[in-house]
Amino acid sequence: MDISVVIPLLNERESLPELAAKLHQVLGGMGKRYEVLFVDDGSRDGSWEEIVRLHQADGRVKGIKLGRNYGKSPALNEGFLAAQGQVVITMDADLQDDPEEIPGLYRMITAEGYDLVSGWKKKRHDPLSKTLPTKLFNATTRWASGVQLHDFNCGLKAYDGKVVKAIEVYGEMHRYIPFIAKKEGFHKIGEKVVQHHARKYGKTKFGLDRFINGFLDLLTITFVFRFGKKPMHFFGAMGTLVFFLGFLATLWVLGSKLFSLLTHVRAPLVTDQPLFYIALTSMIIGAQLFLAGFVAELVARNSSERNNYRVGERLGL
Repeated sequence: MDISVVIPLLNERESLPELAAKLHQVLGGMGKRYEVLFVDDGSRDGSWEEIVRLHQADGRVKGIKLGRNYGKSPALNEGFLAAQGQVVITMDADLQDDPEEIPGLYRMITAEGYDLVSGWKKKRHDPLSKTLPTKLFNATTRWASGVQLHDFNCGLKAYDGKVVKAIEVYGEMHRYIPFIAKKEGFHKIGEKVVQHHARKYGKTKFGLDRFINGFLDLLTITFVFRFGKKPMHFFGAMGTLVFFLGFLATLWVLGSKLFSLLTHVRAPLVTDQPLFYIALTSMIIGAQLFLAGFVAELVARNSSERNNYRVGERLGL
């Protein structure tokens, strides 16, 4: 199989016949063996029945129906597991992504050697309330991930087949697939300016809350990749630092009191000084962080995936 097109969807019945027809036209013109894989994320508008009809009309259309609405990331993950193509294309089902971009994306993967190519909707047909938070989100993600893309959230992406088999997408991590791919050792990541169309049917499934969740997910994924297999490096370092600062403050309070007694200078009680309680709290929190690191290490070392590493190639084995 040359190309797999993975399309997660939720309540997009009206768009599916037109999208499938365009995909057959474009992919058929490329002369490649392909499959179109629709992943129905718990639709309730008859989308699955439309997918069944499209499959009966052309067996290259395939489908996965999730038991309920889990979200875009689980839908993509299921699509990645089922995809058989050497190149995997993802796109949204709302007709805002143009299938005519597929040949260019395919060429960048196969001819130019990219591991992942992300679409860049340079000219968007979205309201200002959506475009401004998107720009802020993209700028923050570029800074945190080191991946220099303009549009992380664009659904239109192309992958070398090895990439989608090596990564796991869960929660709402689909926004950070380029970041995840980079952390898994796929460093040749590019982008392509793609055409963006206004929504033709239905309404958007995303609200402003996705940007709040997006920033939280960015913190999560950064922490997991840096400290997932070595949590003591984070909790232990933080605990040691906080405990040490509290210990120094305690020494200062006790030293000041002792100096006052030796010089016969009237000084307040140790327990009357706010710094004493700050120092005590810091030492307690530092000890708790350190113990949390030990517990996290025990959990990590007993995990079935503690030695789960991606092997690129083997020679003579």
